[in-house]
Amino acid sequence: MKISMILFSLILGYISVTNVVSIAVMSVDFGSEWMKVGIVSPGVPMEIALNKESKRKTPAIVSFRDNVRLFGEDAQTIGLRFPKQAYGYLLDLLGKDIDHPLVKLYQKRFPYYDIIADEDRGTILFKQDTNLTFTPEELIAQFLTKAKEFAENGAHQPIKECVLTVPGFFNQVERKALLQSAQLAGLKVLQLINDYTAVALNYGIFRAKTFNESSQYVMFYDMGASSTSATLVSYQTVKTKERGFVETHPQVSILGVGYDRTLGGLEIQLRLRDFLGKKFNDMKKTKSDVFQNPRAMAKLFKEAGRLKNVLSANAEHYAQIEGLIDEQDFKLLVTRDELESLIPDLLERVAKPIEQALKTAHLTIDVVNQVVLVGAGTRVPKIQEVLQKAVGKELAKNLNTDEAATMGAVYKAADLSTGFKVTKFLTKDAVLFPIQIVFQRQTGEGTKTVKRTLFNLMNPYPQKKIITFNKHTDDFSFVANYADLDYLPLEEIQYINAHNLSEYHLTGVAEAIKNNLGENAESKGIKAHFSLDESGILNIVNVELVVEKTVIATEEEGTLSKIGSTFSKLFAGKDKPIEEEKQVDEKPVHEIHDEENEKPEASKAEEESIPQEKPENMTDAKNGTEQAVKEPKPKVVTVKEPIKSTETVLTLNSLSKEQFEASLEKIKHLDQIEHDINRRATALNNLESFVIDVQNKLYEDEYVEAATDDETEKIKQTCSEISDWLYEDGSEADADTYEKKLDEIQSLTKPLFKRVFEHKERPEALNALHSMLNHSSVFLKNAQNLTETTNPEKDVFKDSEVEALEKLLKDTTEWRDKAVKEQEALKKSDPPKLTVKHIMDKMAALDREVKYLVNKLRYYKPKKVEKPVEEKVTPTDNSTTEESANENLEETVEIPEEDNKKETSESSQDKKDQIDTHAEL
Repeated sequence: MKISMILFSLILGYISVTNVVSIAVMSVDFGSEWMKVGIVSPGVPMEIALNKESKRKTPAIVSFRDNVRLFGEDAQTIGLRFPKQAYGYLLDLLGKDIDHPLVKLYQKRFPYYDIIADEDRGTILFKQDTNLTFTPEELIAQFLTKAKEFAENGAHQPIKECVLTVPGFFNQVERKALLQSAQLAGLKVLQLINDYTAVALNYGIFRAKTFNESSQYVMFYDMGASSTSATLVSYQTVKTKERGFVETHPQVSILGVGYDRTLGGLEIQLRLRDFLGKKFNDMKKTKSDVFQNPRAMAKLFKEAGRLKNVLSANAEHYAQIEGLIDEQDFKLLVTRDELESLIPDLLERVAKPIEQALKTAHLTIDVVNQVVLVGAGTRVPKIQEVLQKAVGKELAKNLNTDEAATMGAVYKAADLSTGFKVTKFLTKDAVLFPIQIVFQRQTGEGTKTVKRTLFNLMNPYPQKKIITFNKHTDDFSFVANYADLDYLPLEEIQYINAHNLSEYHLTGVAEAIKNNLGENAESKGIKAHFSLDESGILNIVNVELVVEKTVIATEEEGTLSKIGSTFSKLFAGKDKPIEEEKQVDEKPVHEIHDEENEKPEASKAEEESIPQEKPENMTDAKNGTEQAVKEPKPKVVTVKEPIKSTETVLTLNSLSKEQFEASLEKIKHLDQIEHDINRRATALNNLESFVIDVQNKLYEDEYVEAATDDETEKIKQTCSEISDWLYEDGSEADADTYEKKLDEIQSLTKPLFKRVFEHKERPEALNALHSMLNHSSVFLKNAQNLTETTNPEKDVFKDSEVEALEKLLKDTTEWRDKAVKEQEALKKSDPPKLTVKHIMDKMAALDREVKYLVNKLRYYKPKKVEKPVEEKVTPTDNSTTEESANENLEETVEIPEEDNKKETSESSQDKKDQIDTHAEL
């Protein structure tokens, strides 16, 4: 404990403790090859969270070996020796069955993994051993848990909320699978943001001041490890009215997207791996085939990745692997031309996403202001050459290709969270896969299949839509599926796999119609409300029968009737019809009807709901008096009765409640094992470090002087015994044993360490006490001149108060002199009599006394003293002239200026106030 800090807290007179509320949020850019984590916390702007190696990105690899789970670089090391037990490139496996083309491609690329079908869900499993399997959701959940750990270490507080980046071409099943992974990790996902949208947001927030009402078009070309995308966006300022007044905000809109799910740096690396393997086999150094050895293939894969990166900046470089197979080394000079000769078909596909993005946006490359490169794959010179030729303009490299998506996502996280306020930057994403509703309708010619597009290609979202069924009078079903996907290449359509999403069954339709239709009632159909939320996931909000009824408002329907109607709405059951007046000015959600080109006509009830002018006064012929006659006016009331709907998922099933709980227990078990391993390693390290530290300190002069011979011998012996035990029987001990040994040696050395501390810190504490006594003595001399005895005109203090301070100063000084003398008579190895705590207590007592008197001086106000009036007023004169009144005012003693100032000091200013007061005195 630092003496200076103790003194500072004593002088201030209080210690401020601030309870920081956990409001930090994070983003996770979980890619095929790397994971990056962004954080925003109080006092810390957007930043990348560092991993345990203090690096800004972590390899997306997890390994399991000998009951030990490792991530990142540690897992990579395990993967070189035991490839089957280290899992990577997992993102593309979410939401897919064993027969999916991308699963088949994954098995071809990494043949050493044992991938089996999950019979319960129809998805896949990684078979670790006989009794242990992992789903892709479980593996990714463990990565997200590790990302949460990195973020919490960086923010120094718990984190629960996050924004996750997701490839824009992820379909409904893949997005839901990623959300379940986050749920397994204990994270609340504020939004799944498309990776290109996050990049565009990051690009825009630093250039927001350059945008205006005119659109600026920018294309982002992102080639990552597994996939490539081209995104055309527009930047402009728009006006919004959210808080009652019009505001202008910058906005980025996604206009066109093109992508290739299998074009990326991974495919280049794999081809280079196979090239190196073939070259090694051609050398005939061994009879073993390198392609049949998983460990050798893992080594070649890692070297191919390194070589690919080096050849991006160099024309040639050596590939070198020690002990590739059968203890044979491998070394080969590889040129950039040889690398490019391996990927001619890939180069032909480079420009296709750009063409697709322009086509979906219905724009040409001429309107694009900049083409910005994103992703590590764009660093390959040949890729840049092909791109520049395709776009016909210079390529922009003014964006951090590794971290742009992470930083854009964490900005969105701060915007969506309740704990931060950021400059508003609107984002409008777009639908890549059109969604339609398909249902059957009976006609005179038989059953007819009807299709209605719900969300079309490049429709902005989040968005809500309503589809109205006008012709159904009984229970029926309809299906939501992907609409026309002909704009996509055939391979990409195959990767989407299941095109049917969900089937919705509506029940209770006939009964609802029967209960609500009648005289003056018109059915507006059964309306199904859908939403495509911020994460791009389709949800059915509710289904309801809508009926408009025309009612006549009579005079008896006064205030009490309206109040009764209001109460009936409040206390009505959820299955009862909801009545509401038709709002003429209400902006409706876009509705889709079940007939082609059908436009709902205004009903008679609507026409009748328009008030008509009536004569205000009429003459009553019978009694000859004028009476106010108010004819009843028709009113349109909308009745909405919920229709029960059940959803049947037609794609792969998400984790059921039981499966989710089982996965959660599996992950918790692995987390506990990792915690126990880390705790044991920490306990072992702490014990070893402490023993070594004690052994070294026993030879330092201050410790030698403070210890007795017996004490030193006993400590040395104990340290020697623990050290020997650590390198023999204790190497396999558990954390509890290490912690017990540490407590034992700490208890033994505590008296010695305390004496050393006292001898080291005592002089500084005594100097502080000496300084405080001197300042207090100066204050006392001045205070003695401000008592009622010495200075009646300015009697700030009572005599007893000053005498009390004088006595305390005298007693403290005598105590100090006596205690110092007694302490100096002791040996350094004896228990100290004068401790730092004793000195601090004396200083605290003196500080309280002085502070009390200082505060009394600060708030003292001199008494008003009136001088005798020169002219006496006669007793009979009850009035006072204006002149004499002015004289009396002038004769009032003026209060010093400093006493008139409003005191606004707080306890944290006490130290400054003392110094100012001393200076004034």
